Amino acid sequence: MSRTSEIKFIVHLDEKNMPEKIEWQADDAGFKGVKESKTLMLYLWDKKESVTLSIDLWTKDMFVNEMNMHFYQMLMKLSDTFQRATNNQEISFMIKNFAGDFAEKLKLFSK
Repeated sequence: MSRTSEIKFIVHLDEKNMPEKIEWQADDAGFKGVKESKTLMLYLWDKKESVTLSIDLWTKDMFVNEMNMHFYQMLMKLSDTFQRATNNQEISFMIKNFAGDFAEKLKLFSK
C-alpha cells in the first residue's frame, strides 16, 4: 500500500534575508516536534533536466570549525550513500580517503 511522508523546513530570516534559525520536522524522523539546525543542504536530481538542484543555507552563528566538521561528516556519509546506491566500493573508498585528507589538512582531529 502506498503512503506519503512529509519533511518540513522552517527558515527564520533577519531583515537582510539571512538565516537566523533553521528548524525541521519529519513524519518518519523518530522524534516528535521540531528540531533546530545550523545548516540546511538539500540536493535534488531534476528528472527532466538531468541536473542537480540545491538549497544551501547556514545560520549566522555557524562557526567555521563547525562547518569544517560538518563537511567532513557529509563527505563520510556521501561515501556510505554512494556505496549503498551503486555498490561501487572503489569509488566509495576514494571518497573516504578524500574525507580523511580533508580532515588532516584542516587538522580536525589533532590535539
